Amino acid sequence: MPAAANRVFNFSAGPATMPVPVLEETREALLSLGDSGIGVLEHSHRGKAFLKEYQEAVSLIREVGGVPDDYEVLFLQGGASLQFAMVPMNYLAKDATADYLVTGSWSEKAVKEAKLFGNVHSVCSSKDKNFNYIPTERKYSDKPAYVHFTSNNTIFGTQFQTEPETPGDAFLVCDASSDIFSRPLDVSKRGIVYAGAQKNLGPSGVTLVLIRKDLIGRGKGDLSAMLKYSTFAENESMYNTPPTFGIYVVKLVVKWIKEQGGLKAMHERNLAKATKLYKYLDHSQLFKATVTDPNSRSLMNVTFVTGDDEQDAKFIKFATGKGLDGLKGHRSVGGMRASIYNAFPQEGVDVLVAAMREFEANA
Repeated sequence: MPAAANRVFNFSAGPATMPVPVLEETREALLSLGDSGIGVLEHSHRGKAFLKEYQEAVSLIREVGGVPDDYEVLFLQGGASLQFAMVPMNYLAKDATADYLVTGSWSEKAVKEAKLFGNVHSVCSSKDKNFNYIPTERKYSDKPAYVHFTSNNTIFGTQFQTEPETPGDAFLVCDASSDIFSRPLDVSKRGIVYAGAQKNLGPSGVTLVLIRKDLIGRGKGDLSAMLKYSTFAENESMYNTPPTFGIYVVKLVVKWIKEQGGLKAMHERNLAKATKLYKYLDHSQLFKATVTDPNSRSLMNVTFVTGDDEQDAKFIKFATGKGLDGLKGHRSVGGMRASIYNAFPQEGVDVLVAAMREFEANA
């Protein structure tokens, strides 16, 4: 069983499992942040105690993520879903075109929002095969304002191995919500990186945005203050009361990543977990991975089926009895999904593989 008593292995796609040391430190901070005598939920965002946590969070994100000095580190709200609209709202004119790589439900939703503000060109789409691969054939528009892609697709279990091209002067926008800080990241190749925290960085309710400083001034000026990146950049993410608790926990998680060896070590651990799971699936007579192309497979979300809905349901119930929770696939695709983000332990993958072996032997 996991280190903390009464905890099960949580395969949820998000909010997802978090490092136990982070949860333990957070538990203490709920009553008193350090020796302040005031809990982290109660501190003013303008007070010295919280500002210290905020500054440490930004510093750690820069250090661990290799974020260059010419990028701002912003903490926003509204999740990736607000960013679907905020990016085109700031950077897509009515007579301009943005390029989108369509590889799943989230990129489809991003496209829908972008169409409200300008033209959208589909560089590629894997919808023809239910989004079970990352397309290699891509056609960009002549002069896109920007190029947008979703680096990891939680629902369908696919992941980009490298970032897409950006033709001309277009900058690259990356929705990294489900694989942020799970592997080395060259921020300099992206103009904007955004990520909901609830998978690899912390709790739901806070969104991390890394944005190149020169882009901030290029955003449209005739927008509500809360919808402009410049508002948050000019006010250290504190134009209004920020998600203080979320920022504090993100700081702890990034600190934990650093202590584990940083992004390179995270990648090695995640690769080992995913490789073990895919290896079993590729040799199983009952369970099959839904993504067969090794170059498209996600290290974060491993999706698989038996081919029979009733059998899938039986296995999910069986696995739950083994202390394996959250394996039911997304309602739009069914089957099973094992989300094995940074904080998910290798031991949990071992227990899952053992459970699949046992179930298959008795099927």
